[in-house]
Amino acid sequence: MKTIKRYSPVQFKATPAKTETRDNWDVVMEYDSEGDGPWIVDLSHRLRLDLQCADPESKQPFGMDIPKIPCQSILSDGVLINRMNATQASIYHLAGGTAAMPKENEYTDVTENTVFVAIFGNHVFQICEKLSNLDLSDPARQAPFLSQGPFSHVPCQIVTVSKEGTPGVVLTCSRGYGRDMIDAVLHAGKEFGLKPAGEARLTDWLAGLN
Repeated sequence: MKTIKRYSPVQFKATPAKTETRDNWDVVMEYDSEGDGPWIVDLSHRLRLDLQCADPESKQPFGMDIPKIPCQSILSDGVLINRMNATQASIYHLAGGTAAMPKENEYTDVTENTVFVAIFGNHVFQICEKLSNLDLSDPARQAPFLSQGPFSHVPCQIVTVSKEGTPGVVLTCSRGYGRDMIDAVLHAGKEFGLKPAGEARLTDWLAGLN
């Protein structure tokens, strides 16, 4: 049986120090010279699902309830669920590892179709302010929460995962925008020392949120 190689739409001009092969993806665990933050991490290999049905709140992907109000999010055990509108929700498996696809036909695996990155550390919201008019640090909203709209002029889903401690967001957009999106984010973050980081850095960040 032929093995199908899977490629991320995200490419960093940085030298990997440690890599793993996982489900035919080459995953960078650590880069040389990651610095002290802020960081951007490619998560395009992590499972992402789109749920569309008349009553999303009746579903329980990975045993979790779906928020009832649009733009509300829930993060538990590394799974992030976002209510988008009356009939749609997005599910991100941030924790990685093996995750079984739900059997109901209302779910669509969009992992291969989209860019998925995390941006976290000091100055993350200052970086995002240079790329979007969306208020990703809105003091009236409790993290995590979803924002939908343009980011670097591209339609995106952006989730503010944390506003305190080590603040950070995750964002996803169509795969075809991968190169331009990453270039825009890195350019906006240059003055703050934004650098690519490996998956191990994200694991540490998520652990600090618990």
